This record gives sequence, structure tokens and C-alpha cells, in this order.
Amino acid sequence: MTQSIPLFNSKKQFKIAHLADLNIDDNSPFPLKVPDDFMLQMDLTDPNDPLLKQVLPLKIENQTATGFSTDPVHDLDFTPSPSLIHKYHGRVLLIASPKCDIHCRYCFRRHFPYASHSNTRHWQKALEYIQQDNSIHEVILSGGDPMSLSEGSLVRLIQKIEAIPHIQTLRIHSRTPVVAPSQAPITEFITWAKQSRLNKVLVVHCNHANELSEKTAKLFQQYKQAGFHLLNQSVLLKGVNDQVPILENLSHALFAQGVLPYYLNQLDRVQGSAHFEVNNSTALSLQQALRKKLPGYLLPKLVTDISGVPYKTELNKNQ
Repeated sequence: MTQSIPLFNSKKQFKIAHLADLNIDDNSPFPLKVPDDFMLQMDLTDPNDPLLKQVLPLKIENQTATGFSTDPVHDLDFTPSPSLIHKYHGRVLLIASPKCDIHCRYCFRRHFPYASHSNTRHWQKALEYIQQDNSIHEVILSGGDPMSLSEGSLVRLIQKIEAIPHIQTLRIHSRTPVVAPSQAPITEFITWAKQSRLNKVLVVHCNHANELSEKTAKLFQQYKQAGFHLLNQSVLLKGVNDQVPILENLSHALFAQGVLPYYLNQLDRVQGSAHFEVNNSTALSLQQALRKKLPGYLLPKLVTDISGVPYKTELNKNQ
């Protein structure tokens, strides 16, 4: 049986074989949202397509899972000013936008109270906080997704950050260049980047080599030419990328497009995502097998986020 499911951000519809068997949640408070670029990378004849699995809202997400919460990394405990998260020495994270171009079902901020954060009216107070703390040398733009802002708004925010003398590095975390390369900023943004004094790092988020395309390759090349260091972080997801050949292929595919693997994140235990969790023992076994397959520069660090620990923690057998 073939049914259609509407995209929330497009007039198009797509058809998936056996969709009725997948227990779709049509009324999810975190609704389906998929950009066209990402949809074109899917095999919509396969209900087990690894890209499709990342975006379809399922009824299983409504089941309460022990150990899972709405704030799994305790962002709200480290928020000295609305939209600003200060967990780690020397760097702060600014939630630049509440929006994303895609809704990833495992998103650790899917329950974040964006209504009281991530608004342009909060930027000035956050920038004043950064201005007053000379120990802060790096600002990380996150969200939501900072590249979901209009290009003009994004560049204006960056210029305000750049005007703070003790800031040396700007890091942008964004899924947009992977899932919606056609919508990524390239005009004003690249013009700014080419003349900026800042060290510039772009951390993209790609979980499977099928997410990459000629469009992503072209975009990454433009960002590299503008002076960005390109890194990738993935999330280990059951049924999506929890196989050695898939992770090995991902590292090689990223490197072919000029992006270095950076982190392989163990799932943050956000309510609604328990069906994606890979246990620590399996994760460590995967990492050990990858170590035998990949050169060191292509082996991402297998990490977890532990509340109260002032750094990302590499997963070990005692966790």
C-alpha cells in the first residue's frame, strides 16, 4: 500500500511504500519538516531508508522512557543570559535562531523553551556578557540552526561578535549545508568571511554518506576558499548508521568533500528518541572496529555529554 504524507515546508508530497505500517504520528508537536535537497537524497521506495528514518515522526516517540528527559544536557542550568549557554572554559554558545531547516527526530533541543530564548532582542544582553568576560575567546553559534536566519541577520550578528576584541574564533554549528545546501548563505556571508580577522570553524552535521551530494561538495569548497575549517559531527543512531561499513564510508565521503570527521556523539537522551539509542558497549565495539579500518585523521572521537563535566567526554567501557 502506498500513501502520501505532506511536507510541512513544501507544496510537494512524497510517497513511501508501506507507510501505513510505520505508525506515523500525524499530530506530533514536533512536526515533520524536510527540505527538498534532503528529500531528493532519500530512497522513498524503502521505508528503512536511513535518511527517511531521521525525519519521520513516529508514535513511539510518545512513549515515556526511563532516563530520558526534556533537557538531557542541562542547557538551562548554564544559561547566564537568555540565548546564551556558558558551560565550557573560554567559549560560549549563542542560540542564534529557534528554527531549523529540518526536524531531526533525535534532536536534543526538541523541547527547548525557545519562546524565552533565541530572539534578536536577547542578542545585545548576550553580547554585553561576552564583552565583559575577557576569558571568552570563542563564540559558538547554534540553535535551532544559525543558518536558518536570513543571510543579512546572520552577518550582522557575526559582525557584532567580531567587534569584541578578545574574541578570536567563531564556530558555527549548522545542519543546513548538508540538508539544504541550496538555502545556505553564500553571498554576504562569504564576502564577510574572506575579510574577517577571526578564525572560522564550521561544524556541519552529517550522519550518513547518502546525505552528501554534488551540491554539498560545491558549497563546502566555497566555504573552504573563504577560510573556514570544516568539521563534521554525527550522532550514532540505531538503524541509521550503527554499522561499521556505514561509518567507515561516511568518514571517507566527508573527507572527499573537504570535511574532517570530528565527533561521533552518543545519543543525548531526549524524550522521544529512545528508539534511536545504541548502548555504550555496542558503540565502543563499533569505535574499536573503525579504529582498525580508518587512519587516525578520519576517526571521529566517540563522545558523550555529561552534565557538569566542563568538556565533551570520550566514551569508555566504565560508562
